[in-house]
Amino acid sequence: MKEQTEIGKIKEGRYIVIEEEPCRVVGIATSKPGKHGAAKARIDAVGIFDGVKRSIVQPVSAKTYIPVVERKSGQVLSIAGNTAQLMDMKDFTNFEIPIPEDKKGTIEVGKEYMYIESMGKKKFD
Repeated sequence: MKEQTEIGKIKEGRYIVIEEEPCRVVGIATSKPGKHGAAKARIDAVGIFDGVKRSIVQPVSAKTYIPVVERKSGQVLSIAGNTAQLMDMKDFTNFEIPIPEDKKGTIEVGKEYMYIESMGKKKFD
């Protein structure tokens, strides 16, 4: 899910959709309006799920999308290699999530962990 907003209302630390990927905003630079045009904003962001740095330059009044990012809790049912099977604690759905390198060895079966969900993708928080 995503919502629409103006570029000028986006702040650092918030989220934005760039190239159909939800990203966290790490920097914003705005220019003054000139003789022949509107003020422009350069937004630098890092992908939540892939870690790729992206940037866009658009007029401040242009519309863009912001993703709905939810933090949820899930219980680990099983671990197979680099993948953990989780059960959501609210709606009890089962799904698989890749285990990141920094969390290997710390994820245990039967315990609850926080995860992030946005635009159909999930990852450990």
